[in-house]
Amino acid sequence: MRNPSDFSKALAPYYGEMNAKKFENLLTDHLAIAARLVNAAKAGNTELVNAERTKWYANADAIADFLASINPYWSKNEWRMMLYDHLKLTEDEAVKRLSGEYAQDVALFDVIEDQVLLMADNMANGIIKQFHI
Repeated sequence: MRNPSDFSKALAPYYGEMNAKKFENLLTDHLAIAARLVNAAKAGNTELVNAERTKWYANADAIADFLASINPYWSKNEWRMMLYDHLKLTEDEAVKRLSGEYAQDVALFDVIEDQVLLMADNMANGIIKQFHI
């Protein structure tokens, strides 16, 4: 749960405290929803899994909308696509772990890491272009 605060500190010099805090809140919600989704899956509560998944994707939409609103080089649709891919991969990885399919879990973790690094590159490139650094 440290990532949201770290992102906030990194974004504040460029986007101000208020925008940085908004992103921190969105990312905190993202992680909290993910935890609730995994706990619901562990409990075998399909109805709650589906409800949390819906919230997770709505949160991804809110993150994509927010990022596109603060940086003209960040596309809402591109962020949405990246975030949706991330959510699908993360959920698939959790299912593999909960099912005891550890080799597939590790393989998916590696794919997720590569995908997150692409999102980080997209974020950094947008900041570089917007602020000419």
